[in-house]
Amino acid sequence: MKNTALSSTHEALGAKMVPFAGYNMPVSYEGVNAEHETVRNGVGVFDVSHMGEFLISGPTALDLIQKVTSNDASKLSIGRAQYSCMPNETGGIVDDLIVYKIKEEQYLLVVNASNIEKDWNHISKYNTAFNAEMRNLSDDYSLLAIQGPKAVEAMQSLTSIDLSAIKFYHFEVADFAGIDSVIISATGYTGSGGFEIYCKNDEVKQVWDKVFEAGADFGIKPIGLAARDTLRLEMGYCLYGNDINDETSPLEAGLGWITKFTKDFVNSEALEKEKQHGPEKKLIAFELDERGIPRHDYDIVDGEGKKIGVVTSGTMSPSLGKGIGLGYVPTIFSDIGSKIHIQIRKKAVPATVVKLPFYKA
Repeated sequence: MKNTALSSTHEALGAKMVPFAGYNMPVSYEGVNAEHETVRNGVGVFDVSHMGEFLISGPTALDLIQKVTSNDASKLSIGRAQYSCMPNETGGIVDDLIVYKIKEEQYLLVVNASNIEKDWNHISKYNTAFNAEMRNLSDDYSLLAIQGPKAVEAMQSLTSIDLSAIKFYHFEVADFAGIDSVIISATGYTGSGGFEIYCKNDEVKQVWDKVFEAGADFGIKPIGLAARDTLRLEMGYCLYGNDINDETSPLEAGLGWITKFTKDFVNSEALEKEKQHGPEKKLIAFELDERGIPRHDYDIVDGEGKKIGVVTSGTMSPSLGKGIGLGYVPTIFSDIGSKIHIQIRKKAVPATVVKLPFYKA
């Protein structure tokens, strides 16, 4: 089990630590609901240093990225980031990721912790045709997500740049918390604004300490992975391994907006045919009409109790006070307003298909 550079810090703060994607990670400090509300209304900090980082460089770097990802990375300018996914050869998804254009002919790919080795091997396989320079920086860099509506104001004293000027999915390489050059990215997995800070492992403790000093007057708190999950689910953001995997296509998952057929990428021809015919199943969002908590792998059933799908993510929404979830069903059940049922133990609890996001600020 790997530790992040901050594992001992979390333990000293009394975090409940759990194994996650091969790392010893903080799942909660004071409880998921309290931490969730801190991010929705104030500012909280996640250690997400388990994520993977690949640096792709050279004259053919863009060509390689265009081949292995579904979105159009040619649209990126320096200082911009892009959400994307890597399709596999059989209609599914290797991983979802963020692509950063650091400079001309240099890109940073940020991938999920559980997929680092798989993703590296997948990209390397296609790189034989491009020979771009690839560096796996995953073990050298740390990542802090400073999230919430007070993040800009709370962190402004730590940098010489204007944080409020960084637009969503843009970033700056600048001074932060006494470190000369870190990536300050206006991205996140919560839907409540804020930043993600990339720095080296030997710098992150200084960054963490100064972040909490600067945020003290704003009620800043450390936040665990449990609240990260409820926050992302309220926004309808996919979680790899739950809502998307090697067998779900980007189109089934509602990721057609990051699947650009203006270029050639892995399995693009088959995915374009799927788009023309329409996928047979779709990822839906639903809210329970009665009390109950939908959980991962619960059956989705029709009015007669026949299984039509499965819940991929589910929880009791701290912000809405009701059960919410995502799951795959045949396309005929996917229209907004459609009535379905979630099998919770022996009861089929009625639910309604809704439009994302569940939570609207």
